[in-house]
Amino acid sequence: MSKTKERAAGPAVAGIPAQGQPAGPVAPPRVSARRRRPGVIALSLALIAAGGAGVVVLVMQAGHRTQVVTVTRDVQVGEVLTEADLGQASIALDPAVKAVKASDLGSVVGKRAAVELRPGSLLNRSQVTSRSLVNAGEQLVPIGLKPEQVPATALVPGQKLSLKHVPAQGEEAADAKESQTPESVAARVVKAGKAAPGTGVVVVDVATQAADASRLAAWVSADSVRLVIDAPGGKK
Repeated sequence: MSKTKERAAGPAVAGIPAQGQPAGPVAPPRVSARRRRPGVIALSLALIAAGGAGVVVLVMQAGHRTQVVTVTRDVQVGEVLTEADLGQASIALDPAVKAVKASDLGSVVGKRAAVELRPGSLLNRSQVTSRSLVNAGEQLVPIGLKPEQVPATALVPGQKLSLKHVPAQGEEAADAKESQTPESVAARVVKAGKAAPGTGVVVVDVATQAADASRLAAWVSADSVRLVIDAPGGKK
């Protein structure tokens, strides 16, 4: 055999099989399998379940609507509510909003408005009252206040007032004591109107004892009454 043939049939060099000889089977590379931890798998499943539950809750809340009572027209303070003043609407109600439910509509019909009600608003139980704003033994007296006599503090129903008799300039007091200590009548705000166009006069309805109503009306007629707001708790 020639040397050329011997080299061709010689052994493999550097791991390369010799020419003419079939290569042996190649072993697949070893891949280390990851060890799965049961705790991680359980946590992943819990997170997926929680996310799905959250989506379901949001969808249910968005679809949950409540029938509530609405105001359909202007209602002044002290007016009795009728069914014509109220309507119903279906809304997604926030738990913080204490609106009257439509099923309780009958419980507010016949009550008086404790505040001024506007169309399109939701009715709240704090906005109605079963009490008359003018109690037994009281009378209602309207007082017109000029712009400079209107207090900057908003007058609200139920607010306590002291109505002072201030004689007009040149008017003689009945005695010296009256000139030093003005007469006063206790009253309570029933309703405060809006300033009249052009004049700016604000009419305030006040409730006072029937025994004082005539005297107060005379002061109003003579434009000799001034309004003083009592401090909370009755202290002046």
